[in-house]
Amino acid sequence: MGNTMLTEVQLDALREVSNIGMGHAATALSQLMGKTVYLNVPKVIAMDITSLPKVCGGAELMVAGIYLQILGNARGNILMVFPKDNALSILEKLLSPHQPTGTTLTELEISTLKEVGNILASAYLNALGNMLKMPLIPSIPLFSFDMAGAIVDDVLIALGEAGDAAFMIETEFTIGNERTSGHFFLLPATPSLDVILNAIDA
Repeated sequence: MGNTMLTEVQLDALREVSNIGMGHAATALSQLMGKTVYLNVPKVIAMDITSLPKVCGGAELMVAGIYLQILGNARGNILMVFPKDNALSILEKLLSPHQPTGTTLTELEISTLKEVGNILASAYLNALGNMLKMPLIPSIPLFSFDMAGAIVDDVLIALGEAGDAAFMIETEFTIGNERTSGHFFLLPATPSLDVILNAIDA
């Protein structure tokens, strides 16, 4: 699946929904961190799910991955991928004065990144659910700290035949004067993709 499968109007609508969701997430993260957080979505790209490792920076890039199922009338999955250095930067801001080593992650660091993922997913699904006029609920997040290719392979196995479409929602974090970024992937089940696109076109 490529950009040609969606019109510019559809991509713009998904970008608008994404920015609304990330705006709510930024408020929640600001409260959690005790400092102002801005989240921006510069672009939304439609792609085939098998392209995820390349988009993440290559199959061998070490990343933190957070994976959730979408529960409700529209089904699917969400995968968030943060390059190792970006994940450590987020942890440093959240857990200051704690300094993550980056070799392995502690239970506290894993729990913190899972909470960030939960906040992002919940806010996004709330915005998407409002557009679809149906409740969408995230499952408990699962976490992996591994090479991007291994994480995506695990997700593909979990998805099975759920769908082959993915939307990459590029996400930029600005915390204080520092900017970092991650990839937020919406992986709708095939019937749910039709629901989403029909709601956009309505």
